[in-house]
Amino acid sequence: MSRNFRVLIFVLFIASVNSYAQTIDNKSEDEAAIRANVEQMAKGWNMKSGAEFAKPFAEDSDYVVINGMHIKGRAANAESHQHIFDTIYKDSRIVPIVKQIRFLRRDIAVVHGESNLTFRINGEERRGKGMVTLVMTKEKGKWSIAAFQNTAIVATNGK
Repeated sequence: MSRNFRVLIFVLFIASVNSYAQTIDNKSEDEAAIRANVEQMAKGWNMKSGAEFAKPFAEDSDYVVINGMHIKGRAANAESHQHIFDTIYKDSRIVPIVKQIRFLRRDIAVVHGESNLTFRINGEERRGKGMVTLVMTKEKGKWSIAAFQNTAIVATNGK
């Protein structure tokens, strides 16, 4: 094997290792950005600010509420959440848990998580749990929520 060929093989090997390491670094940066969006939603909820809650959503996002209602767009999302923060969920707190981030492509991810809600009705503390699915897209280096589906987790058989 010629010396030039061995050097070429070595350079290609180093380049592939470097490319793999950059892919892993980018993936962890992307995961951190995605988790930050989920935390921003929780921060907005716990501040009782519809605008802060809706901040990580895309301008033309889709949001399917736990009762099946479909909210279209960040502005409508902010407005409808502000309404519930001022009324039925004014004494509530939410804690999200990201369960899985799955990259469909470098710029599209599906996120599954759990939302744990504590709220009061007539002074009595209640709890709710939901499974959430987010479709997130990355445009111009920034992740945003393109679609959000919220589904209630209902206890079965007394569990």
